[in-house]
Amino acid sequence: CNLQPKDAAKMPESAWKLLFYTLSWSYGIYLLFFTDYPFFYDPPSVFYDWKKGMDVPTDIAIAYLLQCSFYGHSIYATAYMDTWRKDSVVMLLHHVVTLTLIAFSYAFRNCKGSWRGLPGGRRLCWGKLRWVPCLSRDPHGPLNPPCSLCPGRFWFRLYWFPLKVLYATCYSSLQSVPNIPFYFFFNALLLVLTLMNIYWFLYIILFVAKVLMGQMQEVNDVREYDVEDSKK
Repeated sequence: CNLQPKDAAKMPESAWKLLFYTLSWSYGIYLLFFTDYPFFYDPPSVFYDWKKGMDVPTDIAIAYLLQCSFYGHSIYATAYMDTWRKDSVVMLLHHVVTLTLIAFSYAFRNCKGSWRGLPGGRRLCWGKLRWVPCLSRDPHGPLNPPCSLCPGRFWFRLYWFPLKVLYATCYSSLQSVPNIPFYFFFNALLLVLTLMNIYWFLYIILFVAKVLMGQMQEVNDVREYDVEDSKK
């Protein structure tokens, strides 16, 4: 791909995440829209007829296994394998919180969904692929991946996530199961994830602002350390 050495070093990490998220996202779409589960259109249904020790359908158990194994690996990968970035500490916390939610969700028979989008944008960013211009006066200029993914990231993580997941867990769960165990524990962790989603969305806003003000000459990941920071 004619990448610079520093970009080539990051490419396997991002390509691996793009592959996994594409597969897991596709499987999530299958569960939500091509089965009889009503979770997307009726999120509170997660808690209908809930009881301790209830059976977990095999297809949902597979989703739990895939996600749990990925985030277990991601904790190690972020700490020891991936390029260290300004948000790496937050990313580690995200993986720990997510893995905790997945494990306890399975233990207490609560089903949750998630959507991913940004890793693909980072891969395109490093590849400097030229595509449809976005925030660029050059008709042959590079696509601004975070800009193009900005509406999707907002829609999935800052609109649907609170509207469907948080509403169901914070409000509807108590309507269906008044004494549901670990209510505050689960919702506190979900709110932490929401704050992280806002944190990362601000990075995209920062990127767009820098492009609009002419402070960025090429598509770069604003989470990366600059040369002087790297030397330090």
